Amino acid sequence: MKFTDGYWLMRDGITARYATEVADARVEDDRLTLYASVQRVRGRGDTLNRPLLTVECWSPAEGVIGIRSTHHAGAARRGPDFEVRSDPGHAGKTARDGSVLELSSGGLLLRVDTAAPWQLDFLAGGRTLTSAQSRGTGYAVTGEGRHHSVAQLSLGVGELVYGLGERFTPFTRNGQSVDIWQADGGTASEQAYKNVPFHLTNRGYGVFVNHPGQVSYEIGSESVGQVQFSVEDQSLEYYVVHGPTPKEILARYTALTGRPALPPAWSFGLWLSTSFTTSYDEETVSSFVQGMAERDIPLSVFHFDCFWMREYQWCDFTWDPAVFPDPEGMLGRLKERDLRVCVWINPYIAQKSPLFAEAQRLGYLVCKPNGDVWQWDLWQAGMALVDFTHPEARAWYAGQLRALLGQGVDCFKTDFGERVPTDVVWHDGSDPERMHNYYTQLYNETVFEVLTGDRGEGDAVLFARSATTGGQKFPVHWGGDCESTFGAMAESLRGGLSLGLSGFGFWSHDIGGFEGTPTPEVFKRWVQFGLLSSHSRLHGSDSYRVPWAYDEEAVAVTRDFTRLKHRLMPYLFRAALQAREEGTPVMRAMVLEFPGDPACHALDRQYMLGEDLLVAPVFTSDGTVEYYVPQGTWTHLLSGERTEGPGWRSEQFGFDSLPLLARPGSVIPMGRDLDRPVSDWAEGVTLRVQPPEDGGAGTVTRVPAPDGSTAAVFRTRREGDTVTVTAEPAPGAWGVQYALPGPQAGWSAPLACPAGSAEVSFRLSR
Repeated sequence: MKFTDGYWLMRDGITARYATEVADARVEDDRLTLYASVQRVRGRGDTLNRPLLTVECWSPAEGVIGIRSTHHAGAARRGPDFEVRSDPGHAGKTARDGSVLELSSGGLLLRVDTAAPWQLDFLAGGRTLTSAQSRGTGYAVTGEGRHHSVAQLSLGVGELVYGLGERFTPFTRNGQSVDIWQADGGTASEQAYKNVPFHLTNRGYGVFVNHPGQVSYEIGSESVGQVQFSVEDQSLEYYVVHGPTPKEILARYTALTGRPALPPAWSFGLWLSTSFTTSYDEETVSSFVQGMAERDIPLSVFHFDCFWMREYQWCDFTWDPAVFPDPEGMLGRLKERDLRVCVWINPYIAQKSPLFAEAQRLGYLVCKPNGDVWQWDLWQAGMALVDFTHPEARAWYAGQLRALLGQGVDCFKTDFGERVPTDVVWHDGSDPERMHNYYTQLYNETVFEVLTGDRGEGDAVLFARSATTGGQKFPVHWGGDCESTFGAMAESLRGGLSLGLSGFGFWSHDIGGFEGTPTPEVFKRWVQFGLLSSHSRLHGSDSYRVPWAYDEEAVAVTRDFTRLKHRLMPYLFRAALQAREEGTPVMRAMVLEFPGDPACHALDRQYMLGEDLLVAPVFTSDGTVEYYVPQGTWTHLLSGERTEGPGWRSEQFGFDSLPLLARPGSVIPMGRDLDRPVSDWAEGVTLRVQPPEDGGAGTVTRVPAPDGSTAAVFRTRREGDTVTVTAEPAPGAWGVQYALPGPQAGWSAPLACPAGSAEVSFRLSR
């Protein structure tokens, strides 16, 4: 929210007060409490008839400093609240040197000079990261009496801001106004399904605003050298998170708010949907599955969208008997084809659903202040919301899902969760404004707990649309409703990269786009992009997404890139483990892997898949793609051609290829199974070796097992022209290919290592 009218004036009706100086301070061993006056105090009379802000400073974990600024502390505290996990073994350390107070945590230091005008400086390595300056701490009151707590943190020259959830607007947030407020706005507007009050910058720190309701950001858009954020509350709490690298920032942020669970290995295979409003029954479903099999396109999951239930009755969790008269039998027949099954749900109950009257009688639906059930006709006629703050309502909803699991369903697409009113009363007394964004957290948590309770923690996966802080714990999330165009494909990628920089490890999107029908060119390029994403689903609105509906080449592209993804599973699952253990997303903005390369800081049309593969999707009908290659010699994973960086490339690719480059010195493990995502990945693995630096530490490559354990470790080292690869322990048969130098560019012929062989050496060709 903007409060000023240019640099000098306030907007009409706005009264603002900002911390001016430290009137008093309390110093404890592990925290500072600052009492900030909003005008200079020259005498005792100046302490009367004016506010005093209480600013608390502490450290919940190493490298993190929390700030809480409060005007009036007597306001009733109503939830919900984000779960913030403090490290019980950590405490900040305070120090006083004359008028200067300091609070340190790891490499992060907060400094305030109590004898100078108000300023909070956050430093690391002797360098100021950011500061809360003259308008950095305060509040503003509107003409209607609405009280907003406000903070501003300075931006340095060339500093870029990222994150704030899955946003489809320009990738760097500078110059934007952003409201953290859940909305069903598609992928072509400033609204977002996944709103996260966390941003990070390319200057070594991030900021998490600990408020689940609406947070309004002005990112260099009201004061061009500041990031301003405000909440309608008497208090504002935020955490400055030091890196210095973006990966370290995400590691510390996700340690506070939760790391992603590890999705099951089978979920990384190809998902096929009925699509949304298309006509389908079991015969249609069987024809799709059979069509994929006849064309040798591996399929892992089949998804039933909304109309598996009867119209007007979403959700009643009952198969439409007119089109699915034998759901248990049908699901059993799909399981015989080695398929997993996903079904669509949402957290709403339509009035025509038999469950509506039951939920109303039991008090499980969200109500208005007068006691009436809140209803409207958008989406579903007379729909109401399940009140997930009611423990019995959560258990009731979970019971409906367990019945579906008993029929043979494996996972759920948790759609919606954004359209949540604020003129209602919640069972637990939650603040309606704070619950608007947080509702999705309770919804997805309820469904995820059903899956973990029934199938175990390693076999639970959602396909979720809405989320907020903490939602990363319940993967996977997809990008929502997009058009079927190259432009929508690019905006989807921007949203996914932004979400990854907001703490989410796994992300997907509707291959081919949702609204409309893609051209064959768009479909084939989107297939490439989709199968080089963490999760891959073919889905549309009013048209099917089976590849033969486009052309025969689309069939080949889908088959080849699905098989490629299966071969990459030992590499991709290792990246998934990094997401679970460190908070690093599988799909990574270039700035995440190359923070020291300024050319990477604003790139949003390419990404790193894991730490070693650069992917540049093609967004043109003629196959032309412009992309940037960082420093070093990169090798195309598909052709073996070598590319020198740093520099920009403009190249043209057929539908059988795209820029997919292996990082210098990397070793890419590729499984041998083309037809399924889950197998013994170490058995028969082929290592695509980019020789490491001569005489260096070499490269360590861990090949995981589908349960997340380590199946094998390979160590690659180079001495002169000789490269040696050692296996620990020796798996079954395995092989090595290496990037040929010079005019012979390409991958070498496979070097086969028989079962039990623990080492192979080769000499680089000249």
